[in-house]
Amino acid sequence: MADATSGATALLFPTPRRVRRRVRETADTFTLDIETDGGETAFRPGQFNMLYVFGTGEVPISVSGDPRRPGVLVHTTRAIGNVTRAMERLRSGATLGVRGPFGTPWPLEAAVGKDVVLIAGGIGLAPLRPLLYEIAARRRDFGQVVLLYGARGPEDLLFRRQLERWRDAAGIALAITVDRASPGWTGHVGVVTTLLPHAPFAPARAVAFVCGPEIMMRFTADALRRRGVPETSVFVSMERNMKCATGLCGHCQFGPSFVCKDGPVFAWPRVRSLLSVREA
Repeated sequence: MADATSGATALLFPTPRRVRRRVRETADTFTLDIETDGGETAFRPGQFNMLYVFGTGEVPISVSGDPRRPGVLVHTTRAIGNVTRAMERLRSGATLGVRGPFGTPWPLEAAVGKDVVLIAGGIGLAPLRPLLYEIAARRRDFGQVVLLYGARGPEDLLFRRQLERWRDAAGIALAITVDRASPGWTGHVGVVTTLLPHAPFAPARAVAFVCGPEIMMRFTADALRRRGVPETSVFVSMERNMKCATGLCGHCQFGPSFVCKDGPVFAWPRVRSLLSVREA
């Protein structure tokens, strides 16, 4: 077992890890499987790691893999900046640095015995995927489980085959929508909140977990309220401008909170008013 000193070092200094494989998910999104040596990298659904590309820089990325597989860290992200573009070029056998895990997890225990509603927008499905793994493994602990997922277009949908397996094997009600259809798409078209009115869950006994662009989360929280879900039962994941992950640099200060230490998962009432403040 790692001692306190080695634990602190893991939080402050990146540990070199080897890339097991890189998987192309969509045109601009990819997944890295990173080898670990087991338990010291165990994480809880909703937490994130800092990934460091040597000579380029470091970025926070939520863990998107199975928390019951501690031997591999899975991170899914979009290539949108210098560091993530460098990560996108990594191949099997390459080395990158890992710090973490950091942050608060999704409060899954609050949903035991209740209906669970997961609502994802775009890349926001990745931080929710570990939660889906855990729910599928503990399916009898929950009532209805519903996943509502929206993406820009059919070509931007993540983990499609896995979601369909969870729907069939774990009894998770799955509804998918896209903002714009492409040739051959026969599914729903519209923003993800248009799926809520007919989703099969009991609002008064539901717990909702939401992740996506901030504007999507604001509208989703409001739609959940109108459906009858208590605001105290809605949780969102924030990833504003995190740099150090330890609360020292102040870049991710969010009102009185630091996203890296007090989040990234927050109860909706705690961040509702702050989400109207533009990110610096």
